[in-house]
Amino acid sequence: MDDEQLDRVFKALADPTRRRIIDRLRERPDQSLFQICVLSASEDGKALSRQAITQHLYMLEKAGLVHVSWSGRTKLHSLDLAPLHEAMDIWLGNHVSQGKRP
Repeated sequence: MDDEQLDRVFKALADPTRRRIIDRLRERPDQSLFQICVLSASEDGKALSRQAITQHLYMLEKAGLVHVSWSGRTKLHSLDLAPLHEAMDIWLGNHVSQGKRP
């Protein structure tokens, strides 16, 4: 993982809405955009537009944290925590190897 990808992972995690989407996908993998929108409205009490959620999913996908698959014409989103684990190992590993405390 290069520095640019490392930045994408942490930037994706910086937004509370994206962290909530990650939580939802962890609890229920393979969700459509519609399902994520409905859960967002029912759990948060405020609805985000489909466009806003699409943009958040795009950022998560660019970071490698969300993978897309298709079931017929439905685009399904699922969580992949491997990039997060790798980013943590790289970041914390660099701090430990440089004599810094994590």
